[in-house]
Formats: sequence, C-alpha cells, structure tokens
Amino acid sequence: MAKRQNIPVALTIAGSDSGAGAGLQADLKAFAALGVHGATAVTCVTMQNPRKVFGIQPCRPEVVRGQIEAIFAELPPKAVKTGMLFNTGTIRVVADFFKHGKHPPLVVDPVMVATSGARLLNPAAVRLYQRELLPLAALVTPNLDEAEILVGRKLKSVEDLRAAAREIHARHGCAVLMKGGHLRDLKEAADIFWDGHEELLLSAPFVRGVSTHGTGCTYSAAITAHLALGCPLSRAVEKAKQHITQAIAQSVKAGGHDVLNNFWK
Repeated sequence: MAKRQNIPVALTIAGSDSGAGAGLQADLKAFAALGVHGATAVTCVTMQNPRKVFGIQPCRPEVVRGQIEAIFAELPPKAVKTGMLFNTGTIRVVADFFKHGKHPPLVVDPVMVATSGARLLNPAAVRLYQRELLPLAALVTPNLDEAEILVGRKLKSVEDLRAAAREIHARHGCAVLMKGGHLRDLKEAADIFWDGHEELLLSAPFVRGVSTHGTGCTYSAAITAHLALGCPLSRAVEKAKQHITQAIAQSVKAGGHDVLNNFWK
C-alpha cells in the first residue's frame, strides 16, 4: 500500500460568511486549492449574502480561545491567519494566545472596514490591535481603507503606500503588504510588500466588469497556505498575488453573482 501524503495544516481565525464569498469559507477554499488542510476558529457568525450584511453575532471570547487550543492540541498549524476579530475581547484572546511560547507565522488581515464602508472595529479595538496583535504578526495585509486607519491619513498613490508600509513596519516590527487595489486612476492593481530589508512591487492588470467579494480574505489565506507549505514570506506573497489575480480573472457566476475561482488551476 502506497504511503499516504501528509499535508500541512493552516488555521484561520475569522468570521463566518453565510454567502461563503468571504470570511473563513473563502479561506478554506483557498487552503484546499493550494493543498493544505484548513482548520477554523470561528469569531463571529454573520448573516449575509453578496449584496448585504444583515447582522453579526460574535462568539464569546472563551469559545474562540477553546477552538484555537483544540486545533493546536491535535492539528498543530504550520501557519495561521486572522480575519474578522470584531471586538476587543476576541482581539485580546488571540493576542494572549500567541504571546506565549513559539508559534507559527501569523498573518493578520486587519478586517476593520466592510466593503460598504461601515467600520467593523471601534477606535478602542483598533488601538488594541495595534498595541497587542501587530507586534506578533509575521505579516499584516491592510487594504487602502485599513491602511488609512492604521497610519491616520489619506493614501492616494503608490508612493503613499510605500511610505505607509515603512511607517507600519517601523512602528510594529511586522512585514507589511499594502494592497492598492482601491487606489483610483491606476491601470493596474499595485501592492507594496516591505519587510524591513526587501521591497516588492506586485502589480497585475485590473479585471474589468468583475465584482467579486472576499478578495482580501482569499489573498491573505493564499499567503498563509504558502507559508504552511514552507515558502519564505516574500515568495509566499508573490505566489499568493498570482493566485488571487487568476482567481479573479477566471471567476465564475453563482446565483447571478461573481464568485472567485480558487480552483482555476
């Protein structure tokens, strides 16, 4: 009998999206497509579809902590990502867990603003994020709105992204992937990676006429998957950029809505 393949585990600590376009459902699809076993710690349950978020029910912090402990006990992950943490109690639980002992690389996708523009974290939670969680991260992956919250000013160009990446790294010590897909008047979606030594400009043409949900979740999940597979951080980011670009370009329709195609290969 042939020896069965042993695949690495990646853990997502995130909210559930009932429409399965974003959140931990998007993360699990990216993990599966890239060949890692996805485990989850659910932080909140959302009532949503591709058009609207109708409600959010957070899990109690001790429930989030219990899920993380259960995964680490039997399915020790090679890499971890956070998505929507939603409130100070959950942020504190996650930070406290990763403060102690050696832990795998942590990718923090700072879900602070909904696509609609609604703030998902209050100012106290943002300050806790910055003080407690970002210093523990291997990488933080803010989009334009989140980056503006982190640095406290408007960002309007790739040069602004570059300066903000350096500022966040200097302040918190983590590598930064600034996602510039929401910058206006650019012909390409340009992202800046900075880890204190190496800078990457990652660009890809915009895919016109496609409106997908969950690109940020999928991008950070793809980075996490490649880290779990043993890639160095900068290479994991490059490979994830290729994955999300193709997932958008080869998107499919479900119920009349554009859906990312993680299984484009």
